[in-house]
Amino acid sequence: MNYLIEGIQGSGKSSLVRTLSKKHPDYQTIVEGDYSPIELAWCARMSEPQYNKVLQHWNNLQNQIINKSHKEGDYRIVCYTKVKSENPDFYKQMENYEIYNGRTEFEDYKNIVLTRYKNWQEDNCIFECSLLQNAVEDMILFRDMSDDSIFDFYKEVRSALSGKEYEIYYIESPDIEDNLNTVRKERVDRDGNEIWFNMLMDFFVNSPYAKKRFLNNYEDLIMHLQHRQQLELCICRELFKNNFRIIKSKSFQI
Repeated sequence: MNYLIEGIQGSGKSSLVRTLSKKHPDYQTIVEGDYSPIELAWCARMSEPQYNKVLQHWNNLQNQIINKSHKEGDYRIVCYTKVKSENPDFYKQMENYEIYNGRTEFEDYKNIVLTRYKNWQEDNCIFECSLLQNAVEDMILFRDMSDDSIFDFYKEVRSALSGKEYEIYYIESPDIEDNLNTVRKERVDRDGNEIWFNMLMDFFVNSPYAKKRFLNNYEDLIMHLQHRQQLELCICRELFKNNFRIIKSKSFQI
């Protein structure tokens, strides 16, 4: 069996991943930024020429980059957030090689995602945010796709996962705003600055979806997350009903 942990930001995914990891110490736990057979969040996907150019440009980080790189056919997957550097320009450059947030043409993006799901052979894994969150945010905020189009995309995902053993644990947040308020107070720097929340707001308000609709405040973010949760639950109920379980936020027991 494999477990796919999903839910809105602040719902408790990380806590559930830790709980499952303790229950299944023989399982491999894969969170965002780790090298994953099915997900590429916080990872750069580069051709060999692009990869070699990065190694030459960041020669002081070359050993770290190589150690966090994985070869997949003609491409290199670099877990760049695992590379330690005090230069923010490195992370900004590497972010440009991610497949999400409209950086890849949709047909290419879909082919990359579906191929990874089809080729996935591993078992006994616990995945955080590897099915819904990053892909759905990409399709809503950066491609302005309709719910029906996103639903059709997940029909193809379901086909790609056919024959594989997995269970989706979706953490439903009855009160998204309360969850966010709690998490934003926890995820601060040593001076009390809300680094995580500010990044989340910047990500949302600077997306094409938000700019097109003049969405720029906290209430708009909450409405977006409510819509996203409803859509993701609909996808799970209608397309993955035999591999799906709802868990209430902050009250789960496994």
